[in-house]
Amino acid sequence: MTHRPLSIAVNGTARSLDDVPDSERLLDTIRWRLGLKGTKEGCRSGECGACTVLVDGVSTLSCLTLSREVDGTSLTTVEGVADDPVGKEVAEAFARAGAVQCGYCTPGFVMALVGLLKERGRSATVEELLADLGGNLCRCTGYLSIARAVALLSRESP
Repeated sequence: MTHRPLSIAVNGTARSLDDVPDSERLLDTIRWRLGLKGTKEGCRSGECGACTVLVDGVSTLSCLTLSREVDGTSLTTVEGVADDPVGKEVAEAFARAGAVQCGYCTPGFVMALVGLLKERGRSATVEELLADLGGNLCRCTGYLSIARAVALLSRESP
C-alpha cells in the first residue's frame, strides 16, 4: 500500500498530512486524521448524503471519494460553514424550521444545500432544491421541516 503526503486547505486553513494511504477515504481522513466529527458516516455507499462536504465548492460524498483525489483542493466541512454567509443562512433556516431532531443527517443536508445554493443561486425553486436533495436521507423528521427550511431559503435574499 502506497502512502504519500496530502496537502489540502480545510475550512480555510492549509493542512499537510503525512503518510496518507492511497486507499483512504476522504471521510476517514476528515473524521480520524483531522478530528472533524461533524461529517457523518451513514451508509458507506453514497446513498444517504450524511458525509457530504464541499470540495472546491462542489458537494461531494466523502465516503465515495479517496483522499488522494482531493490533494491540492479546498475542503469545507460543516464546521467551516459557520464563517460562510450562505452556510449561516442555511443553518438559521434549519433552526427556524425545526429541521433538526437527532441531528445525524443535518450536517449532510446543510452541506448539500450550501453547495446547491452556491452553484444554482436563488434562481432554483423549492421543488428543484428538494429534488436535488433527494439523495439525502433522514430517519427522524419526515422531511416536512426540511422542506420548510428550504422554502425559507428560497424566499430570503442573500
